[in-house]
Amino acid sequence: MLGPILTVVLIVAAVLVAIVVVFVVIVAMRPSEFRTERSATMSAPVADVFAQVNDFHNWDAWSPWAKIDPTMKQTYEGAPAGTGAIYSWVGNNKVGEGRMTLTESRPNDRITIKLEFMKPFKATNTAEFTFKPDANQTAVTWSMSGNKNFMLKAFGVFMDMDKMVGGDFEKGLASMKSVVEAKK
Repeated sequence: MLGPILTVVLIVAAVLVAIVVVFVVIVAMRPSEFRTERSATMSAPVADVFAQVNDFHNWDAWSPWAKIDPTMKQTYEGAPAGTGAIYSWVGNNKVGEGRMTLTESRPNDRITIKLEFMKPFKATNTAEFTFKPDANQTAVTWSMSGNKNFMLKAFGVFMDMDKMVGGDFEKGLASMKSVVEAKK
């Protein structure tokens, strides 16, 4: 016959194992893909708005991450703008380390970027900007999509990717709006 202490230990161990199993099942059932998207309308010609995104050198003026770590190390490679332009950064623990490669540049329509994070965690995602002109205004949509491995899905149980990144997209679009509307 088991002693009362051993019985309690076994019950606690069984409950902990059950909690871990339930958590693993919940994480495994979460979607593997994610997409975050925000839009803004700017009182500026589509060519002016497009130019802000198409040239990584312009991003410092509106990128929310440039403001989080103004001392981050930035490098530019490849084409000066458009397809083939590459921007790399190494910053503090809030902005991490990564690289963006502009993979598609359709003037005044769409820009697609391969977004590679090295730190604080490795991930490769796709960022996309679309531009819709309407008279003297431009609607801009900024999105990011990708796949989540098990660890990112587990992280997502506690932190929602849309809430984490969506606010930064809103800040970035608001800053971009200020920049392009000031050029009037």
